[in-house]
Amino acid sequence: MLNFRKLHLLYVLTFALTIVGCKDKDVDPAVETKDSTTAADYPEINSWLYDVMNDAYFWYKNLPAESSLDTSIDPNDFFEKLVYQRSTVDRFSMVTDDIDALQNEFNGISKIFGISYSLSYIDNGKSNIAAFLNYVVKGSPAETAGLKRGDILLKVNGTQLTSSNYTTLLSSNETATFTLGEVSGSGIVASSQTVTMTKAQVSEDPVLFSTVISKPAYGKNIGYLVYTQFVPGTDADESKYDNELRQVFADFKSKGVNELVLDLRFNPGGYISSAETLASLIGNGISSSKIFYTEQWNDKYTAYWQKTQGANALNYNFLNEANNIGSSLSRVFVLTSNGTASASELVINGLKPYMSVIKIGEHTAGKNLFGSLISDDQERWKWGAYIMLGQTANANGESDYGTVNGMTPDYVVEDATVPYLPFGDENETLLRKALDVMGIPAPEGQRLAATKTVDTFRQMLHDDLKTKDNLMIRRGNVRAIP
Repeated sequence: MLNFRKLHLLYVLTFALTIVGCKDKDVDPAVETKDSTTAADYPEINSWLYDVMNDAYFWYKNLPAESSLDTSIDPNDFFEKLVYQRSTVDRFSMVTDDIDALQNEFNGISKIFGISYSLSYIDNGKSNIAAFLNYVVKGSPAETAGLKRGDILLKVNGTQLTSSNYTTLLSSNETATFTLGEVSGSGIVASSQTVTMTKAQVSEDPVLFSTVISKPAYGKNIGYLVYTQFVPGTDADESKYDNELRQVFADFKSKGVNELVLDLRFNPGGYISSAETLASLIGNGISSSKIFYTEQWNDKYTAYWQKTQGANALNYNFLNEANNIGSSLSRVFVLTSNGTASASELVINGLKPYMSVIKIGEHTAGKNLFGSLISDDQERWKWGAYIMLGQTANANGESDYGTVNGMTPDYVVEDATVPYLPFGDENETLLRKALDVMGIPAPEGQRLAATKTVDTFRQMLHDDLKTKDNLMIRRGNVRAIP
């Protein structure tokens, strides 16, 4: 059995974020980690993968017999034979041959341009597409180049983006020149503006935007927060981003915020500790004695935690946050998309027993599972596996969103009008719907620029920021129990 020490505030969740637990340094110092492996190493690597899955995997009882498997094949192919119902149930477990690189990517440290975008068709033949910028990472090459939310990218190095070439054009170039597009009449055409960018190592600050929209005529002070991933901080300051969150809510509290719009449409997840922080700043009537979420492991680990740490070992409570604004809220509006996942969904589900959570946008990713990125404790190679350990539920025992359909919004709104308006603009598509539900009309006499409704190319968000693919991860020490 693997020993995942219970480090409550160090849990993790994400579309995509992960951490390798600190390993006990009791291995033979003569063992050298291989930077690369060959086919001769595959049987040993695959045997290790099977042992890990057979121990901690939530669906370990559904594994095929090891004797029926060919351990000489590529570990990527071997791992797929272990995953339980890949297309519908376990859509998230993965294997990597460079656990260090994956760790950095999942923690928001990547060599990137710094753009998050949605892809949509721009022609009737549904061949040409454009990248519509959802947001630009602070301090990234994209921000330095002057790109911003709402910009449209049509070409890369002079080549039009299409449904067949966009992956290569947007990901393979270290340096690239982008041609911007603009709405013209009923179409989107190339403009004369280009920007050239070179990828750089960037750590993404998830507290992207916040403001207070004051509507005294309606008795409303509306806090609006755009939060892009659940990450507590950096190596230099482990609580940097959590403390930014706390400062945002201190501002909300001082300005008498009594409605909250939480924009999680670009948030695929992250650390559970940051999910606890955010939920604890929002919840109505919550405290450190109230359950935020519970964990459900496989039968071996459920028995192990309850035996070693008591019957309530898998219950996790809210935090006592001084800047909690829950006493002024009866509800929270959450803006969602198909990329809203993991820790984002945990916050939504965890708040439901305590207040009304109104979802606006599109269905979420459907990730109620948590996992851990596990490395070889003998450090023989850089292969690692991110495996699903279990699922979460809220204080009412609810965990019914773990399907490809995710959580269904209360108000279905497709974010398909381009160019996207700035965050906080009262006419921005999803925020506008939240304000409508609050009974706040659109500003009068405001002239709007030309817009176009586009046909979505793929029902997901894209970025060059990291793999961040709906991961919900538990952080802990991984080692064999004697």
